[in-house]
Amino acid sequence: MNRIILIALLLQGFFTQAQEPRFINRQDEGYRGIWYSIGATGNEYAYKYGGGLATYPSNHYPFSVYAAKVNKTFFCYGGTDSTGKTLLHEVGCFDHRTGMVSRPTIVMDKATGDAHDNPVIQVDKNGYIWLFSTSHGVERPSFIYKSSKPYDITSFEKIQAYKGNEPMDNFSYLQMYYDPAHGFLGLFTHYEMQQLRYGKKNCRVIGWMTSEDGIRWTAWKDLANMEEGHYQTSGQRNGRVGTAFNHHPNVQKGAGLDYRTNLYYLQTDDFGKSWTAANGKPVTLPLRTGDTSALVWNYAPAGMNVYINDLNFDNDGNPVILYETSKGPEPGPQTGMRQWYTAHLKAGRWQIHRLAESDHNYDMGSLMVAKNGAWQVIAPTANGPQAYNTGGEIVMWESRDEGRSWTSRPLTANSPYNHSYPRRPVNAHPGFYAFWADGNGRQPSPSRLYFSDREGNVYRLPEKMEKPYERPVRVSPAR
Repeated sequence: MNRIILIALLLQGFFTQAQEPRFINRQDEGYRGIWYSIGATGNEYAYKYGGGLATYPSNHYPFSVYAAKVNKTFFCYGGTDSTGKTLLHEVGCFDHRTGMVSRPTIVMDKATGDAHDNPVIQVDKNGYIWLFSTSHGVERPSFIYKSSKPYDITSFEKIQAYKGNEPMDNFSYLQMYYDPAHGFLGLFTHYEMQQLRYGKKNCRVIGWMTSEDGIRWTAWKDLANMEEGHYQTSGQRNGRVGTAFNHHPNVQKGAGLDYRTNLYYLQTDDFGKSWTAANGKPVTLPLRTGDTSALVWNYAPAGMNVYINDLNFDNDGNPVILYETSKGPEPGPQTGMRQWYTAHLKAGRWQIHRLAESDHNYDMGSLMVAKNGAWQVIAPTANGPQAYNTGGEIVMWESRDEGRSWTSRPLTANSPYNHSYPRRPVNAHPGFYAFWADGNGRQPSPSRLYFSDREGNVYRLPEKMEKPYERPVRVSPAR
């Protein structure tokens, strides 16, 4: 065979293989986040959104879990290799006793650059670490991995999961909860081809599933299926899991997923066996177009977009939803500043209070509720170096009157890149209180990973590690 042809065939085989998801299961040399963008705009803002999106999106949770038994926080993120072009699912560990962070383990190469495929993590009652590899839509497979040893990230095993009697190999926008008495409860999105006003379309249907062992899962059941579908963002406190969601209105041809409106809420107190509205009344599932039984606020008449950032609970078990509204999907000042609100169920009624404003629809933040009742929001609400792009400078907000008034202080300043998607851990330890990444909002760039403690000190994870455990670099003191 001609040598040139042989080399070409070998290269073709190599690249074909490299484009398939690969189970890697080895240590990385340091922490590098994925840079990702979508929706080229053709103007100075470059993309609808983009940047360092290692902990994106708000519809994935959790990215970190504190395990009190070993005094460690285990976390996952969307990493990348030296080329920055492929998404690696990676797991790290922060040891609160020593103040050191481990080298991360590359569990797999997802064979895409799409940060919608970022993983989520959980820790079971026996200390095993579970990694759920999500997919953006139906074109790529999803995977589940489990650590080979309890509380140990050095090695993982692939799990063949089943939905009923069928292999479960695709799920999107996953939020995974764990209860020692019941096992796993997953909220997720699946896609259904439906006849809409302007033709057929694959719509985003939100649902849930449960599993005692992480291997055998129940049949999928739907929560809502209105018009063109939904995004849901959820939270858990004690035995209650709640989900907040919007819907995509089928208002005009081509409007699509850039338009999302209204705010809805459902909850379960029995790990998915039954669901109710916020007032405790049972609902008929899935919710269909026109059903207002779960409606928190009707933003559709005003033509407002709704972006849900987080959902948590006050100390009485009442839901608190953190969200933004805007006048449109485009980046830039033409649609005005984006408004941040909390919606709090109090005395049987939703109380909505304004928190702040920021310059982008995807300026996601997280809501923490302390034992003393204080609320904290960690979010990129201050303008960053790439104004009107995703993220900004990180600010810590605090309210001691359930969202009626807020004080704030900056956690980052004079950054080269925008910070984005600070995420709260499950059972957060004060020493690892929020976890996020940075990146240029307008062009490909390196992306570093950060965390803050409860006092507001910010630390950067090492990009290059010479030892198995090293101390993160403190980059911003509390002020």
